Amino acid sequence: MKYLNLLASLLIQLCLGGIYAWSEFVPELSASYGVGVAQTQLVFGVSIAAFTGAMVWSARLVERRGPRLVAALGGVVFGLGYLVAPFSGGALPVLLLGIGVRAGIGTGFGYACPLPTCMGWFPDHRGLVTGIAVAGFGGGAVFLASIAELLMGRGLDVLVVFRWVGVAYGLIILAAAQVLRFPVPQASGQPRSTPGFGVLRRDRFFLGLVIGLFSGTFAGLLVVGNLKPLGLWAGLSPAWATWTIGVFAVGNVVGRIVWGRVADRLGQWSVIFSLAFLAFSLVLLALAAKAWPLAIVGASFLVGSGFGACFVVYAVQAASRYGDDRFGRVYPLVFLAYGAAAIAGPWIGGWIYNAFDGYSAALWISIAIVAAGMISSLCLLRRS
Repeated sequence: MKYLNLLASLLIQLCLGGIYAWSEFVPELSASYGVGVAQTQLVFGVSIAAFTGAMVWSARLVERRGPRLVAALGGVVFGLGYLVAPFSGGALPVLLLGIGVRAGIGTGFGYACPLPTCMGWFPDHRGLVTGIAVAGFGGGAVFLASIAELLMGRGLDVLVVFRWVGVAYGLIILAAAQVLRFPVPQASGQPRSTPGFGVLRRDRFFLGLVIGLFSGTFAGLLVVGNLKPLGLWAGLSPAWATWTIGVFAVGNVVGRIVWGRVADRLGQWSVIFSLAFLAFSLVLLALAAKAWPLAIVGASFLVGSGFGACFVVYAVQAASRYGDDRFGRVYPLVFLAYGAAAIAGPWIGGWIYNAFDGYSAALWISIAIVAAGMISSLCLLRRS
């Protein structure tokens, strides 16, 4: 049963992670409906922000009602969100409401279930199973980007593609949700009270996790949200630019699993090392952007790996520090940093591109933010 739960978690995350293929749709939305690059990134950012905001409430619902119901609700809301988009005519407010808000909330409901479920089934390998469970989220971009490119290449309108995503992915999530359940018996003893946000915001360890997660996901989302137009700007062909999305996603998957093992072995130092690795990878991407366009593909793999670490090391450290029984309430508060980064990172990347006709400045800004986050997290985590 525990491996069946892990498989269902992977399948749910694979569907939800299709949001990371968003840059595949950006050129088509711009060409067919006149949606600006910065506006497309606003949809992407709102989706991630709604996702993280929904997790705060849905994680508590998982504790009370179990993962099966919550994941099923997530599948329904996610599917309905994408089904709104075909009626938008490319209008930004409707895209924001459908893919941004509704699909984002559905993602939050679905994402809140696999982590505590898998940790419950595999308590001795939290880092590894967390990495495997969320690897599907990173790998979702590979599948959806490939399918979307094939469909749009054959003349299917981008809004019709959104319709099929809503129908197919919504049904798959709904079916996989029926498998999810916590192991029995549950942990015995009186549950400990969970510190509120007022207490956590004065906790150095909590602040270190929040700052680290924000800086890492700011940079990662800036890149993934703009990856295809970034590749086209650097001189790649449309086919190679699409390949960078897939390569980034593969790096994301590999990174989540590898950094899960690292988190099990190195503890809180995995936070610092993962941010250092991400900063180094971003430097390579920035240097390759105009000088060696094909090198962007390799650099995208490394950036994807560093970005993937963000969804493992912080979850593992939250569970280790505050306990599995408090994880469902504490980690969503840490994860709000990801939502804040989603609003800022992709939009800033798109805005800089529109203003300066290039991505160089955006990449170097992201490097500076990751470096600052690494130093701040090091100081906070060491003193906690």
